[in-house]
Amino acid sequence: MLAKPKTKKVAVLLAFLSVITPISGLHKFYLKQPVWGIFYLLLGFTPIPKIASIIEGIWYLTQDQQEFDTNFNAGQVLQPASTPATAAVDPVQVSAIADALRQLDTLRQDGLISEYEFEQKRRQLLDRIG
Repeated sequence: MLAKPKTKKVAVLLAFLSVITPISGLHKFYLKQPVWGIFYLLLGFTPIPKIASIIEGIWYLTQDQQEFDTNFNAGQVLQPASTPATAAVDPVQVSAIADALRQLDTLRQDGLISEYEFEQKRRQLLDRIG
């Protein structure tokens, strides 16, 4: 959590959570501003940190992502979760596996291999594709 870029949603949630809970300043600790977080905790018996948290929560909401990243992620742009790249399947390999499956099915139909052996070999061949 410490090495990950800070998200705007969590900062807003923690800022507004400070308003309804007796503990204030959690968003400051999240945004790596521990001195301000301690200040908020020490002033927790007053309404000051709650009012400041509301203002900061609104401020976080009004920032666009680039501005938020500039302010709290040292300019690092938070990338959306990328989808894993699908491995390209060689069409020649797929064709060869399809041929092998047809030959295997012929062997099964001729009774030279059992249904269990056919299924095992079929899975092995299909696993090569992906």
